[in-house]
Amino acid sequence: MSTHGQAPPSHTRGRRTLPWGRLLWAGALLVLALLLRGFVVQPHHIVTGSMEPTLAVGDRLVVDKLSYRLHPPRAGDVVVFEPPPELVRSGDLRGHSSIKRVIALPGQEVRVHDGQVFVDGRPLHEPYVAKAPTYEWGPARVPEDMLFVLGDNRNGSSDSHVWGALPMRSVTGRAWLRFWPPARVGAL
Repeated sequence: MSTHGQAPPSHTRGRRTLPWGRLLWAGALLVLALLLRGFVVQPHHIVTGSMEPTLAVGDRLVVDKLSYRLHPPRAGDVVVFEPPPELVRSGDLRGHSSIKRVIALPGQEVRVHDGQVFVDGRPLHEPYVAKAPTYEWGPARVPEDMLFVLGDNRNGSSDSHVWGALPMRSVTGRAWLRFWPPARVGAL
C-alpha cells in the first residue's frame, strides 16, 4: 500500500521537530570561531601609512596570536600591539591596536644616525624601507621586557623613536598573512 500523498502518521501531525543536529553544529562552529579569534588568529585592518610600503592603508591581515605564547618576538617581526595606557593618555597613540616592525630586543643598543638605523653598532639592512629616516635618535639600550619598534615609513610613523620602547606585554601577535586586497595577498 502506498503512502504517497497521505498525511503523516498521527503521532507527528501538527508537531514541528527542531533541527537539533544543525543547531549543535552551528553552536560548535561559533565556539570554535570564538576560541580561534581569542587565542590563535585575529583580523587586523591597516588604517595608517606608518608601515608603507610594506603595508598600505586598507590592507587586511591575519594576525598569529599563538607564536608569542611559544617564543618571544624576534628582530624583524611585524607585530600588532595594544598601545600601553600611558601612550594613549599622552596622545602619542590612539586607543586601537597598532602595527610596527621589531628593530631591537631587550639589552640591545639602538641608534639612528645619518639616515641609518644601527643595532649594537651595526647598520641594519632594511630593504623594506623606501626612505631613510631624516631624524637622529639615541644611542639607547632597550630595557628588559621591552621592544624597540619602528614603522617601515620611517618619517611618517609614531613609534619607539617618538614614545620609547614598547612593553612586550602589549604585543598581541605577529602579522602573518595579508588577505586583502586580492592583488597583494601573501605571507608577511
